[in-house]
Amino acid sequence: MTYVVTENCIKCKFMDCVEVCPVDCFYVGENFLVISPDECIDCGVCEPECPAEAILPDSDDRATAWLERNRELSKTWPNITRKGTPPADANEWKDKPGKEKLLSLKPGKP
Repeated sequence: MTYVVTENCIKCKFMDCVEVCPVDCFYVGENFLVISPDECIDCGVCEPECPAEAILPDSDDRATAWLERNRELSKTWPNITRKGTPPADANEWKDKPGKEKLLSLKPGKP
């Protein structure tokens, strides 16, 4: 099992999860974070830290569509090990449905 960042993270990118990850398996995009499933040790400490409830175990059906996307983007995006500043409008985007089309594939800044 691994943990997966899903659609709820898009344009929120709170990054609370990054601070608690013991293996630094988060990677940062312009408006989204991903977890490398090859590095995740399945500890689960990140899941309750996410204010947007965007992190799910891969056993959750809602994570299935995002698992491969996390894997591929984690190969090209920079690793992030410390919480950064979330977008100013992150709370406005929290819990908004239909954000998948807003996902930027551009790398972010660690």
